[in-house]
Amino acid sequence: ARCAWGAYAYSGQTCISVQRIFVEKPVYAEFRELLLRQIAALKCGEPEDEAVDVGPMIDEASALRVEEWTREAVAGGARLSAGGPRRGAFLPPALIEVAPAECRLSCEEAFGPVALLDAVDSREAGLDRLSATRYGLQAGLFTNDLGLVQRAFARLDAGGLIVNDVPTWRSDAMPYGGTKDSGLGREGVRWAIEEYTERRTLVMRA
Repeated sequence: ARCAWGAYAYSGQTCISVQRIFVEKPVYAEFRELLLRQIAALKCGEPEDEAVDVGPMIDEASALRVEEWTREAVAGGARLSAGGPRRGAFLPPALIEVAPAECRLSCEEAFGPVALLDAVDSREAGLDRLSATRYGLQAGLFTNDLGLVQRAFARLDAGGLIVNDVPTWRSDAMPYGGTKDSGLGREGVRWAIEEYTERRTLVMRA
């Protein structure tokens, strides 16, 4: 449920929405079935309705862009496992499997209601795939293996790692920000105060 929420809340229009999901092969089929069931249960419509989970995108041009990127991935061999036709600025939640590594949905920030799902041979292979991007804002890792958490935190070039939840989670007390092409500096109460603080120096000689 958390992966579906992280991918499609706010129609995926958050900088830390879930876009790429890597699952180990032994549990891939079970995870896929659960995720598709959760996507099908999402209510789509106008955001004024409090029962709605997924509303329209900010404008039709943005929806057209995500639609184009989705078609590009499918044309390159990806499988569209969930989704539907665009209606103006509204795009139904889409799930894409086996997307080519070079397509824009794999390489760029979609900022829309679309997620990629792929199977990996091992946890280490998953970390390699996760790192193969020019962005590095936040990542999520579901595991009970503390050793894997430590290895992932050491290897991933990202501003934050959220364990047993999606990267969409954040707190204002965190030093929130990214690495690589995900920006410079940090948000958060302490870091905001520092940005608005003018540091001065007083030197006195006896």
